[in-house]
Amino acid sequence: MVKTLKKLRILIFILLLFIFVNNYSFSQTTTITPTPTASVSNVPECVAKNLVGQACVDYLSGKISDLKGQETTLSSQITVMDNRIKLTEYQVESTKEQITSLILDIDTASKKITSLQNALNSSITVLLNRIVVTYEVGTIQPLQILLTSNSASDFLQRLNYLKRVQVHDKKLIYDTQQAKVDYSNQKNIFENQKKQVEALKKQLEALSAQLDQEKAAEQTLLADTQGSEAVYQRLLAQAKAQLAGFSGFVQSQGGASLLSNQTVCDDWGCYYNQRDSQWGGNSLDGTQYSLASDGCLITSMAMVYTHYGHKSVNPQTINQDPWNFASYFPAYLNFTIRADGVTSTRGGSEIDSELQNGKPVIVGIKYSNGDTHFVVLTDYNGGNYLMNDPFTPNGHKIPFTSKYSLGSIFAIYKINGF
Repeated sequence: MVKTLKKLRILIFILLLFIFVNNYSFSQTTTITPTPTASVSNVPECVAKNLVGQACVDYLSGKISDLKGQETTLSSQITVMDNRIKLTEYQVESTKEQITSLILDIDTASKKITSLQNALNSSITVLLNRIVVTYEVGTIQPLQILLTSNSASDFLQRLNYLKRVQVHDKKLIYDTQQAKVDYSNQKNIFENQKKQVEALKKQLEALSAQLDQEKAAEQTLLADTQGSEAVYQRLLAQAKAQLAGFSGFVQSQGGASLLSNQTVCDDWGCYYNQRDSQWGGNSLDGTQYSLASDGCLITSMAMVYTHYGHKSVNPQTINQDPWNFASYFPAYLNFTIRADGVTSTRGGSEIDSELQNGKPVIVGIKYSNGDTHFVVLTDYNGGNYLMNDPFTPNGHKIPFTSKYSLGSIFAIYKINGF
C-alpha cells in the first residue's frame, strides 16, 4: 500500500510538471535584437553632405520650406515638387530597409527558437527521469542509509552525495522554468516585431501611393501650363481671384462661424453647409483656407453627388483627395473631380432645361466688388428657383431670390458623369 501511494504521488508530480512546462513555448534566454542596417540615401544632395536617416529628411524638408517662401513661379513650383518627390522616394526606401531588417531578424530568431525548443524538449525528458529517481531516493530515510553503509565515512559520503544531487536537480528544474519564462518574453518581442512589419507595410503602401500622386501632379502641372511661365501665372491669378472672392463673400456676410446640425437628407439627396462643425474647420486641401470660409463650391459639388445616389459623399470626402485640386494652386477645385468611384465634370449649361429634366445645376453669384459664391439650384416653381445654399444657416431648399438676385449669376454649371 505504501509503495502504491509513493508511485501514485510520483506520477501525479510528473504529470503536473509536464502540464506546467508544456503550457508554454520555450526559447533561448538571450534576447535577440534586430541589427539595424544603415539607410543608404538615394538623394544626391544627402549623399554629398553625408546625410542619412532623419538628417536627410530634415534637409529636404528645409529646402521645400525655403522654396515656398520665394516668389511663386513655374520654375520654383517644379523645384518644390521635385524635392517633395525626392523626400518621398527617400522615405519609401528607408521603410523598405526597415521591413527587410525586421524580416531577416524574425527569420533568424525563428530558426534559433525552433532549434532551442527541440533541445529543451529532449532536456525535459531527461529531467523528468531524473526527478523520478531523485524523488525515490529522497524518500530513503537517513537510518536506512546508515544501515546499508559499510562505514561511517561511507554513510557521510552517501548522505552528502544524495543532498548534492537533490540540490542540483532542484536548480535544474528552476533553470528550465526560467528558460521557459525568458522564451515566453522573447516570443512576445518577436510578435511585436511582426506587428511592426505589418504597420511598416501599410506605411510603405501609403508612401508609394503618395509618390505616384506627386509624380502625377508634376506631370499635370506641366500639361496644364504647357511649360509656359505666362500660362502658369494666368492660371495662378485666376485661382487666387476665385479664393479671394469666396473669402470676401464670407466676410461680407459676417464671417465663417461654425454651425451645428445642418445636414438634411431626403428624396432629393443631402443638404450640406460648408460651415457645419463636422468639417467646417478643416483645412482646404492642406492650405491656409478652410471649408467654412472657402468651401462653397466643394460643398455644392458634394450635394450634387448625393442627388445622384452617392450619399456617402460629403464636403470632406472631396476635400481629402488631392487629385481634385489644381496642380498650380492646391485650394482651387478642378473642373473634373472624383468621389465614391465616380468622376464628374462641370460644364456650361442653361438653368431651366436642366431643372426640367430633374437635374440640379450649380450657379456662381458675383458682386460688383468681386466677391463670389456658389449654390445649388434644385428646382423651380413658377419662375422661382429653389436652392441649397451652402453658406446660409439651414439653407435647405430656400428661394434663390430671398438671398440673391438673378442678375448676379455669372456662371451656370451642369454636372456631367452621372
